[in-house]
Parts: sequence; C-alpha cells; structure tokens
Amino acid sequence: MKKKMFTLKFILLGFIAGLINGLLGSGGGTILVPGMFFLLDIEEHKAHATAISVILPLALVSAFIYIKHGVIVWNITFKIMIGGILGGYIGANLLSKIPGNLLRKIFAIFMIIAAIRMVF
Repeated sequence: MKKKMFTLKFILLGFIAGLINGLLGSGGGTILVPGMFFLLDIEEHKAHATAISVILPLALVSAFIYIKHGVIVWNITFKIMIGGILGGYIGANLLSKIPGNLLRKIFAIFMIIAAIRMVF
C-alpha cells in the first residue's frame, strides 16, 4: 500500500507538471524540483537532473500541440535554442560541482526574481 501511495505521488506530481507545462510553458523546474525535494525527499542534485530528464517528453507533447495550433514563433525559437543548448551543456556540467544547499538558494532566488517580474 505504501509503495502504491508513493507511486501515486510521482504520477500526480508529473500530472501537475505536465498541466502547468502545457498551460504556462513552464513546470519542469518550477514544479518538479520543489515537488521532488520537499514532497518525495529526493536529493537536491538528483531532483534537478531528474526534472531536466522529465522536461523533454513534456516539452515534446506540448510543442506538438503548439505546432498543431500554429502558435510557435520559429525564428525566435531557433535563436533561443542555440543559446539554450550551450547553456544547458554548461549548466549540467556545473550541477555536480555546486553544493546542494547553495543550489537550493540559487534556485529560490531565481524563482523569487521571476515571480516579482511576472507580477510587476
């Protein structure tokens, strides 16, 4: 029974992340990392790395629907993709070098700044 509840938490977390991803264009980091860390007791580094791994299928499903509805600005997409690939490579290599508590603080500061920018 305990294993089923634990699996249900993973699926529910994934469902919420997928829903937010499709609706708002985010969800991987903003939902999955705190969810895995605080609710599922997954180590900080593993939560970040796992979230990144989960984002790909979420993004593919959402992108397919966005393409179907013709709402993607392709020239901007390709330009941001170039920088995103480079930044993703550097960030993934830095992840294992940053202590968990510092990583959590950097993530929190990023989330607070993003939230303030979204409100104002």
